Amino acid sequence: MIPFSTALVTSLVTLFLCVHFNLWLSYAILEHRTYKKPNIIIILADDMGWGDLGANIASETATTPNLEKMASKGLRLVDFHSAASTCSPSRASLLTGRLGIRNGVTHNFAITSLGGLPLNETTLADVLKESGYITGLIGKWHLGHHGPYHPNLRGFHYYYGIPYSNDMGCLDTAGYNLPPCPPCPQSLREPPYWSKGGCNTKLGLPLMENSQILDQPVDLNSLASRYADKATGFIRDAKARGMPYFLYVALAHMHVPLSVAPTRTPYKDSMQEMDWLIGQIIANADHNTLVWFTGDNGPWAEKCDLAGSTGPFIGAWQTAQGGSAAKRTTWEGGHRVPTIVYWPEVVPENKTSSALLSILDIFPTIVTLTNSTLPANRKFDGIDISAILRGRAHKGHQILYHPNSGAGGQFGNIEAIRLGPYKAFYTTGGALSCDGKIGPERHHNPPLVFNIERDPREGKPLEASSVEFQQVLPLIEDAISAIHENVRKDNVSTADYSQDMSAIICCNPRHIVCRCTEQ
Repeated sequence: MIPFSTALVTSLVTLFLCVHFNLWLSYAILEHRTYKKPNIIIILADDMGWGDLGANIASETATTPNLEKMASKGLRLVDFHSAASTCSPSRASLLTGRLGIRNGVTHNFAITSLGGLPLNETTLADVLKESGYITGLIGKWHLGHHGPYHPNLRGFHYYYGIPYSNDMGCLDTAGYNLPPCPPCPQSLREPPYWSKGGCNTKLGLPLMENSQILDQPVDLNSLASRYADKATGFIRDAKARGMPYFLYVALAHMHVPLSVAPTRTPYKDSMQEMDWLIGQIIANADHNTLVWFTGDNGPWAEKCDLAGSTGPFIGAWQTAQGGSAAKRTTWEGGHRVPTIVYWPEVVPENKTSSALLSILDIFPTIVTLTNSTLPANRKFDGIDISAILRGRAHKGHQILYHPNSGAGGQFGNIEAIRLGPYKAFYTTGGALSCDGKIGPERHHNPPLVFNIERDPREGKPLEASSVEFQQVLPLIEDAISAIHENVRKDNVSTADYSQDMSAIICCNPRHIVCRCTEQ
């Protein structure tokens, strides 16, 4: 045997690594040149509960066959969370991959808001547009509608939908809401109230196509079919152009008012309508299309039978104190949302992942899958989970931060944190419940800590004197310190929340509800 010297071994290893690297680089370049970019469809439900998805609760009476089929053909993410438990902050995080404490969006924008998602924030649509995608938004925007905050100026080639929530403007057919909303006034002789019973009665809810107002007020009863037509038309147009497409469908469902014909079960029937719309979109999608369905936050519990189900995540500790533990809270029911990812022959069929994941992960994951580039000079709270989607990995976040979104505390503050199986609350409070009660704001030092794996109902916090609590508390405190230090060093944005009547969208200012058809 010929002895090998150390120098010879080192030389051979170096040669091997160089050859291996050059081969890898050649394959990588070839793959980049031949890689067919997938089409991307994100479908975002509004105020849908984790327990509304039949696949999550093994329901034999589920009214969403298209979603159930999507789950059976794709990957169900059961520990998936919105980045906030109300509309604007959740949507801002989806489109930037950053929490509100970074992107500046900490609470909802109003119909008179001058600002929106800060202009120095780069949206997912911006990135994909730069990467050669045709980009479209069908549905609710709610990230600023005045001046430069319009969707067409935030990366979307095409926009068709409503600029904010469907209860932020009056309708001729008021739909199902609690309290019931009166229809839009038909005469200028009626008092120009801004609100009546919690409902806007002066401004009609507008439907827009790009910068043009089509209807004001819009007919919610026909909105689902119009969304289906526009979504399928967008897909067909992208195919005709031979371009990959990014379609973001931000549904009005399941936000009140519910827009269905007179029925005894309006929530169930609205779910069926939403499912039909999703089925229409998926049926027209190309084979090489990633479809990501999720929700913006949990159900709006104060709406009683017109709200969805949190499933087992009832926030029992909070409901015992009063108020709900769903939308607008940091309890699991406020931010754990139903999520399915479907991509034929790429995402494994009929699988479930219990990895701790977030809507924040959509941005970096899609950037990876489309061979795009993350924006520079900023930090991200989401992670690339493409390996999880392909079934090659099973671990997600170790830590998730949950900001206050309306029930106690200051908007945007990190008031709850998930650390592995543990959930710690520094501030608790309940949003309005169906009976009109609200839980008191309480501050906890040390924090209130639950083991979510053992206690998904969040019913019994760990005893502060227990060994388990004492072991996990330093880790929680370190994580809180780390996020504040990380944000301090980041390029942080500030949203303009000032309001002025000039921001109101109105196609005919002389009419009390701005009726486009009467001009």
